Amino acid sequence: MRWIVRLIGLVLVLVVVAVAALFLVPAERIAGLAARQFEAMTGRALTISGPVRPTIWPVIGARIEGVTLANIAGSDAGPMLQAEAIDLGVDLGALIGGGVTVRNFEARGPRIILERDAQGRGNWQFDGLGGSAGAQDDATAAGLPPVALDRATIIDASLRFIDRQAGTDITLDGIDIDLAMPEAGGAATLRLTATRGSSSATLEAQIASVNALIEGRVVPLAATIRAEGAEIGFDGRAGLSPLAAEGRLNAETSRLAPLLALAGQAGAEPLPDGARPLSLNGQVTLAPAGSVHLRDGVLGFGSNRVRAALDLTFDGDRPMLTGDIAADALDLRAFTEGGGASGGGAGTGWPTTPIDASALGMLDANLSITLGPVQTGFADLDALRGALTIDRARGVLSLREVRAFDGTLTGELVANNRSGLSVGGTLALRAVNLLPLLRQAAGFERLSGTASMDLRFLGAGQSVDAIMRSLEGEGRLDFGQGEIIGLDLAGMLRNLDASYVGEGNRTIYDSITGSFTINRGVLSNQDLRLEASLLGVGGRGTVDLGRQVLDYRVIPEALRNAETGDALRVPLLITGPWSAPRFRLDLEGLAEQRLQEERERLEAAARAEVERVQAEARARAEERLQQELGVTVREGQSTGDAVREGLETRARDELLRLLGATREAPPPPAD
Repeated sequence: MRWIVRLIGLVLVLVVVAVAALFLVPAERIAGLAARQFEAMTGRALTISGPVRPTIWPVIGARIEGVTLANIAGSDAGPMLQAEAIDLGVDLGALIGGGVTVRNFEARGPRIILERDAQGRGNWQFDGLGGSAGAQDDATAAGLPPVALDRATIIDASLRFIDRQAGTDITLDGIDIDLAMPEAGGAATLRLTATRGSSSATLEAQIASVNALIEGRVVPLAATIRAEGAEIGFDGRAGLSPLAAEGRLNAETSRLAPLLALAGQAGAEPLPDGARPLSLNGQVTLAPAGSVHLRDGVLGFGSNRVRAALDLTFDGDRPMLTGDIAADALDLRAFTEGGGASGGGAGTGWPTTPIDASALGMLDANLSITLGPVQTGFADLDALRGALTIDRARGVLSLREVRAFDGTLTGELVANNRSGLSVGGTLALRAVNLLPLLRQAAGFERLSGTASMDLRFLGAGQSVDAIMRSLEGEGRLDFGQGEIIGLDLAGMLRNLDASYVGEGNRTIYDSITGSFTINRGVLSNQDLRLEASLLGVGGRGTVDLGRQVLDYRVIPEALRNAETGDALRVPLLITGPWSAPRFRLDLEGLAEQRLQEERERLEAAARAEVERVQAEARARAEERLQQELGVTVREGQSTGDAVREGLETRARDELLRLLGATREAPPPPAD
């Protein structure tokens, strides 16, 4: 808008040239004088290189050819305006009265360059001609007459917008502009149509006072932008120096692709059918510092309505979005591929469609989130209270409290796209209802009960399939009383018959516990324990999360005797896709188990026999020693001690006997 107002001064200069041509004043001389006057006022060079031909019908005016307006100093993008020819018609009566009323201003095929330098200064900011209120006063003092525009049109223009601060360069072709300002400096209407490729948009605006706008005051402004399937309306106030606005915003679109194409982001339609129409309503403020603020905002997509109070600032390396988001209910199934089970839980594999996570790097964010019931397509939530933070393409969703499946969930989920996409999290589930959770999340309907679980995980990849195959992590689960649906373990083991599966079969359990690790998408467990009446199960094996395949071995203890605890242990193999697992009694394993048990029994019997023989031999030896040595083993005394004591006693007695015999021997006879 501002650059159109600035060009009114250019129109005034061309009026002077046209009037001079009408009265046969040498056009080249007048054109040179007018161009020098314009440059003195604005600091920009205006060149009229072609002839100036007067016209008297249908209005008095002239055709001016070869008009060029220089760009801001230091720009290498070329002139700000180049037009091969401009047709101009004026009201002679108004001109004689000291005013300028332009009945017709028409430029065909001009090339316009709008440029903002690295310091944020735009080339549409002239040093004069309304660059500030003071400049406007100086221009008025210099004797510039007021200008009224019955109609000014620019047809089939090419507009290039270069923003060296943001690093963007956008070109729009086929631009048509229709501007009317019946009273000099008064109200004006503007209509602008822009085309890029096969997409086009139209802007219609009503400005309450052009003079007030030029002087830097805030004036009432109403504007509407229409594109294919989209309409954006603004009704409020706006100012140009500094650029600011506040008012009511109403936007609605059923297609985003045409708008993105106009912005240079051509591609497929990103808006799912279920999210249409997309709308935004609220009180919006563009502050002089450049920040944008939304209050009483309502974002609509499909049947959803989200209340928002948001602030968007641009004073950092990336835009920063802060605020609060709340909704009474949300249905997000339009954004999930095929809903819950078909998204990968029915044994068809995880989606391999590339995930575009580039939006994480568009801005930073710090948002508080409060939601009512949420349908996600893979898990229905009763309520959610949390926060979303984004910092340099790393998003963290903090789940302060999530109520779902009759239980609670806390923790955080992380998506990091700084150097390739990775996702991770730490979650704690408490007392959730297993059957609806597994049905929605994985299409698995064979387990019911209540569950608590702790989980830590991390995966990387550009698709859900790649992420699931790369998962690393660990966790622990504790299930309360429930059922294994479609499997009768007791019947299967009682009859050694693997046909006890399918509808009508079930195993009721009291608890299931276990821990697990995840490595390269494969979950491993070695300590599963299921407890039930007259039935216990231990288990170990793997679950390939990426391929959705089970390879698990459980060892049930069937038909347990409540008094003795004796049980029949029959290994059971569970293999195949988790959507249709195969159950097979491991009879070979059972035979090996029986052989091992028999081997252990025989080894125990042999050890017992050896011990018996050794004990008998030891008893016979001890008895013989006692008989030969005359030793009696007292109670509590070992045989060795008794033998040692007996030997000591016999040795002492024998020594005493020998000593006593020597003393009593008669003396030798005398010679």
